[in-house]
Amino acid sequence: MYFFLDILSYCCAIFDMKNNHKYAILSFSGGLDSTSLLINLLYNKFHVKCITFDYGQKHLIEIDRAIQNIEYLNNSGLELHISHNIVNIKDAFNSKASSLFNNSQEIPRGHYEDSNMLSTFVPNRNAIFTSIIFSYALSWSKELNNHDIYFSLGCHSGDHTIYPDCRPDFYKKLIESLKMGNWGGEIINEYMPYINYTKKDILAESIPFIKKMGLDFNQVYKNTNTSYSPDKSGISPGDTGSDVERILAFHELGIKDPIQYAGGWEAAVKNAIKIEEDYQKSSK
Repeated sequence: MYFFLDILSYCCAIFDMKNNHKYAILSFSGGLDSTSLLINLLYNKFHVKCITFDYGQKHLIEIDRAIQNIEYLNNSGLELHISHNIVNIKDAFNSKASSLFNNSQEIPRGHYEDSNMLSTFVPNRNAIFTSIIFSYALSWSKELNNHDIYFSLGCHSGDHTIYPDCRPDFYKKLIESLKMGNWGGEIINEYMPYINYTKKDILAESIPFIKKMGLDFNQVYKNTNTSYSPDKSGISPGDTGSDVERILAFHELGIKDPIQYAGGWEAAVKNAIKIEEDYQKSSK
């Protein structure tokens, strides 16, 4: 009996010494930011568990896009380690709390930092997302003999003005609390490289990663949704705040966005530039 336990302990120790892999839980919406972050993690040789939340959002097309990209990556011929779960948390939110839920409330048009974008804020959303993926990270760590695990979200600087739950100081305090409130929390760490990036920065960083991995840039980003108000087939109107930010990021890098816009790409760029110029004038 003791001999068996000694052998078991030895095998566990050998497993732990040989397990030099990196592991991450990713909050994966199917948007540009989290998709870019998935590419970042895969390029850096992480084993990734993607968690997509169905929280009652109108733009459910983003979940379809997330599924499509996971399928594309898993069929790419590369040795990637990805799993994908869709978690239903609709009951955690009041459907009237945000224009992202309430079908009688229009998604605002205009600049991403306009005050009317406040209606798209979902109370406590990122705290809930982060708490859930932190829990996944704790469980995965236990499965891997208390191995370090990272949890990852694609929050970036463009979110800071309208969404207080995307700001660095919010995450600093939230992460401290999650670590403090859980045994084993000290070996769970955040991987949030975009927290002070613009969307243009995120996109620019992804280009060489995708190229070196031999992936199709257009296919990766065609399988994303950024708009809060796409039609049923996924065509973006091009005039919501999230659309405008994305359009300008592609345009400033001299790249045509592979997703479809109502009216076409050139019209979308022209409109986005005007919205940006009007916002800058009104902000002076």
